[in-house]
Amino acid sequence: MLWATRAALVTAIGISLLFPDWEQFQGKGMAYRAPFYLLPLVVVPVVWRRRGRPEPYPDLIDALVIAPFLADTLGNVFGFYDTYAHTDDVLHFLNWVLLMGGVTLGLCRTYLRPLAAWAMGTGIGASAIIGWETAEWFVQKLGTTGLHLTYSDTIGDLVLSTTGGAIGAALAVWYSMLRYQLPAGPAGPAGPAGTTEPDERAGSAPMVNPRNPTRGMNPTN
Repeated sequence: MLWATRAALVTAIGISLLFPDWEQFQGKGMAYRAPFYLLPLVVVPVVWRRRGRPEPYPDLIDALVIAPFLADTLGNVFGFYDTYAHTDDVLHFLNWVLLMGGVTLGLCRTYLRPLAAWAMGTGIGASAIIGWETAEWFVQKLGTTGLHLTYSDTIGDLVLSTTGGAIGAALAVWYSMLRYQLPAGPAGPAGPAGTTEPDERAGSAPMVNPRNPTRGMNPTN
């Protein structure tokens, strides 16, 4: 699934760059988006390596982080944004569910307890949509004509994405708690029982399941 997601994103972006004259790409600033949309391909691998390459590789997290950028690009490739009026609203909600789901699954692999992981994931999601809308505004100022940004559209996107991010973070925490039977209470000063503190905070060792120390915390275990 991971490599299919990666290949699909590269292919979709390649199409948007090779055929910029297609009607569905007009005024969308696809050339400006391309470098930014390719960044998610390296985010999880870099973090994974910096944490000491704990096995197995977090394929699910990687795929979830990439998926929103693939969905948005495919929406333009197939002309959904121009054909279906609510495509933008649906994808703003769904993409943040996926993105913050992946981010929060990663947070659940650290010393953070579930509630703290959800709060941080939700906050990251809210910050991300502010940055996204700001970037779209700059792209429109550069001369693109197909974004059609308005005040009401921007407020709607902020609400939908923030809500989607909170739900995605909650789903990720719920998944982690069910799979690994994590305690829901706040962590103490030294981190939750059963972790490999302090080495784990530096990323040198994977977290240990508090109720089953023989199993790791990787969502793909």
